[in-house]
Amino acid sequence: MHMHMPCTSHAVCPCPFTVVRQNMAATEVQTRFGQSVKGLLSEKVGSCSVDVIALTRQVLKVSRSQELLGQAARNMVIQEDAILHSEDSLRKMSIITTHLQYQQEAIQKNVEHSENLQDQLMRLLK
Repeated sequence: MHMHMPCTSHAVCPCPFTVVRQNMAATEVQTRFGQSVKGLLSEKVGSCSVDVIALTRQVLKVSRSQELLGQAARNMVIQEDAILHSEDSLRKMSIITTHLQYQQEAIQKNVEHSENLQDQLMRLLK
């Protein structure tokens, strides 16, 4: 049985053991490189997934904020209408109050006039 010693010279060696060893080394390097690339790719995919989730949450927050702003604007319009209606009612009540004051003054003058007439009538009847 013939034992072949691996070549140690720097020249190209046609021996099959050296070729197999080189192929195995190349395969190991490719495997490590492939695993490294897969690992990096997996990290990037994970990072992108986290970013997409964060972006989705932000979009939902903005959407909810816009929804709340829209509701606040509608509520403000309703409140403005109520305030305008209240102002109109107060104006009308002020006018009615003024008219009632005039009527009260007129009634008071009539009562005083009526008392004067009653006094005159009583003097005439005596």
